Amino acid sequence: MRLRTTLAGLALAIATVHANAETIRVAIGTQDTTINCATGGLLIRELGLLDKYLPKDGKYEDVKYEIEWKNFTSGAPLTNEMVAGKLDFGAMADFPGSFNGVAHLDAGKRSLFLTVLSGSIRGSGNGIVVPASSSVQSLAELKGKTISVPFASTAHGMLLRAIAAQGWDPQKDVRIIAQPPEIAGSALRSNRIEAHADFVPFAELFPNRGFARKIYDGSQANAPTFHGALVDAEYARKYPEVVTAYLRASLEADRLFAESPEHYSELIEKVTGIEAEVNYLFHGPLGLQTRDLTWKPEYRKALATSIDTLKLLKKTDRGLDVDKFVDDQYIRAAFKQAGRDYDKALADYQPLPLKAVDALTGQPITDFKRLAQIWVRGENKVRHYASPEAALKALAALEQEGKDIRAIYAQAADSGIKLLANQAWFVRNGKGELAAFLLKDQAEAYAQQHGGTALDFVSANQNQALAQR
Repeated sequence: MRLRTTLAGLALAIATVHANAETIRVAIGTQDTTINCATGGLLIRELGLLDKYLPKDGKYEDVKYEIEWKNFTSGAPLTNEMVAGKLDFGAMADFPGSFNGVAHLDAGKRSLFLTVLSGSIRGSGNGIVVPASSSVQSLAELKGKTISVPFASTAHGMLLRAIAAQGWDPQKDVRIIAQPPEIAGSALRSNRIEAHADFVPFAELFPNRGFARKIYDGSQANAPTFHGALVDAEYARKYPEVVTAYLRASLEADRLFAESPEHYSELIEKVTGIEAEVNYLFHGPLGLQTRDLTWKPEYRKALATSIDTLKLLKKTDRGLDVDKFVDDQYIRAAFKQAGRDYDKALADYQPLPLKAVDALTGQPITDFKRLAQIWVRGENKVRHYASPEAALKALAALEQEGKDIRAIYAQAADSGIKLLANQAWFVRNGKGELAAFLLKDQAEAYAQQHGGTALDFVSANQNQALAQR
């Protein structure tokens, strides 16, 4: 009888402990279609990585976690829910991230920018497109035209810098209107807008779908841009180990993507509908952007610039101390736990590298300046070629075999950025070698200076076919 009483008392004590155990909410706002945020949201969620790293010992031994995910199409509504206390973490770009910091201060709170997730120190990722049928080939031809853009976005900042570089007055020389990407896509299809500026991935997604053409890349403005992850500052103070765990999950997602970019590009397509070839264009080897979880000086500068631009747009009159807003202690802790050297990564500016052999010759590719790639639908790996002309030769054979070509890529000869080859311009020199360019005027200038002929993709392909006969 006494034993039963003792066991019953022990069971009651255990039940009481569990009943009194703390429940910690981990509420994360994601932007699934903004593929730069994938390693801070979509991939963590889809692969169940957060559970792997959440602390379960010490003061967290009896904790119950309630993990909540909410997806957004832009940063502004995500920020609203963070300020309202409905979310603890959020992933967004530099401009909406700056506004997140300001909005928290206006509400008597603070948010912290924890880490970069992906970006470009040159600004690639943002871009300007025109309808596919438009005769416009460059930004210079848009004077007096109407350009739409998601207001107060990182693309808006890029557009204003691009207009300033032309020496134009944004109030007089162009008409800028607010338009989110989902509306802009329809407007471009029906030629109801003359040009549209947008962020990742829409300046590449719309051309890939065939109803738009890219005429400006953010790298031409040479202004750094990035997407990253934020947290409520009070939450971070209370649960620093949880914040570090979230970043450990992000590091894991980044590592997995680097190991199998095609596979995870297809997973992103499955979740978002954004084609895998566009995801790979950004985040595969030598892609448009670099997945980088370190606070490079260029990204800190991008934040300062975005705050100044928000003031210019009269979206805020409040300043934001970047040195206090950016808090790298948590990402440094995550790197240390993962056995990685943060300072070494901080000094590394290289994009995701590529170790590959030419799919035609089997020889290792050592010079990637003229790299070209083909992704055949149904194949789980992209094929690599040492030159655009080699890729076009292979393309002809693949098409004769009836293969469905998912995408063709080329590296720009001037900027080095990855291009959708079927949207690019080429210069063929006297040796029959092809050099790729984003814009017609870039190709023509190169041809005039170095000799050769500027060709669009169809003409380059036809020329290559004739050269092979």
